[in-house]
Amino acid sequence: MWSLRNRLFTLCIALSCVSSAAGVIRVYGYERGQVQVSCPYGSGYESYEKYLCKDPCGYDEVLIRTTEPDKNKYSKHDDHQQRVFTATIYNLTFADTGKYWCGITKTGTDIFTEVELEVVRDSCCDESNKVQSYEDSSVSISCPYEPPHQDSLKYICRGKQPSTCLNGAIITSNHKQTGQLRLTDDKMLRIFTVTMTGLNQSQSGSYLCGVNGSTGLDVFSAFELEVKEWCCVRSTKQSGVVGQTVTMMCPYPPNHQNNRKFLCKGERRKECTDMTSQRRFTLREDISSSSFSVTITELKGEEAGTYWCGSDSQWSPGDYTKIQLSAVIPKRTSTWIPTTVTKLEPTSPQAQVIPGKPFEGAGADMNRNKTKADEVVEAIEENVYRRKDSASPRQPPPGQLYDDAGENEQESVYQNYASTEDIYCNQNYIRALQDEHSL
Repeated sequence: MWSLRNRLFTLCIALSCVSSAAGVIRVYGYERGQVQVSCPYGSGYESYEKYLCKDPCGYDEVLIRTTEPDKNKYSKHDDHQQRVFTATIYNLTFADTGKYWCGITKTGTDIFTEVELEVVRDSCCDESNKVQSYEDSSVSISCPYEPPHQDSLKYICRGKQPSTCLNGAIITSNHKQTGQLRLTDDKMLRIFTVTMTGLNQSQSGSYLCGVNGSTGLDVFSAFELEVKEWCCVRSTKQSGVVGQTVTMMCPYPPNHQNNRKFLCKGERRKECTDMTSQRRFTLREDISSSSFSVTITELKGEEAGTYWCGSDSQWSPGDYTKIQLSAVIPKRTSTWIPTTVTKLEPTSPQAQVIPGKPFEGAGADMNRNKTKADEVVEAIEENVYRRKDSASPRQPPPGQLYDDAGENEQESVYQNYASTEDIYCNQNYIRALQDEHSL
């Protein structure tokens, strides 16, 4: 049996010595991806050694054999039932582009099948269609294809990498309904359509429509999907005072004049609670200005929050208003209470007359047990307040008895604000106390 080199030498000298089990096999792969080279063979060769080599297929160009273990970049599989030898090449580079041979080792001349491999860039596409829609709505993407692909597998994936698109497909023509996705295929018009419902902004991005090319690269078309935030007529902030009335204004499109107007409360517009039936919520419409108002009487603190008012139950874009209502608690006002000068029980050694504090005698009734001393104190108090009331309205601040402009004018008035000691030094008061204790 000739050596492999001798057989290959004969191949290079006379191509007529090469027998082929099939025509030229063309395969394609994406940069950094992988490709499978599948070579059929005839009956009777199931147990023979198969191999893949790169042109010119010398001894050093043999890449993988069925009689050897797999290598880092290459693996092999021999399907005896289908009589197909398949070699897989991983981590493709542009240097892998070129001619290959599938070989079957046998006595005499080996059997060879020619393979052409093309490695292409893993990107798509030169043009991309723009598609826009809104949150919670739906969108349909139409993907055309050529007549030879009427019965081919169709699919759609996210991203821009053709090499991973099929494996990462979010829906295929083999599984036409999944979650909020549905695929339909019109073979007469040669267009397949993917409908996406219940959209959210996280679904914005790049997508590829793919058609499986069984004899070459899959065919792709690209589109960019933008899912917008649901648009408002306007978005406003408003505040009201707890316990008082607040009114919210809601414009609407002129063609909604006959539509039902509503106000609802909740963070999400499709999950909000209709408030127009509440007793303290009153809706009034002004057709001339294409708007309506909602008035809340006796606003409560818990009624603060997000409100939606509109005129379209389908929540079409631009047909409603979002209002952020805050509730303010009113400030409490302080009340000034005038102080009085009262007398403590004089029988106590520490008894003092303290302005601003009530009388704290032991259960004494001031009206029934009024003494001479009491009468003297009342006379002094009356004199003090009478002088105070007749004084100039220009009073100094607490703790200051004089000011720069009216020192002499104020002296006679503020001298009447005597200390406790001065009051008790009053001779009439002392004499009254002495008379009382002599009784």
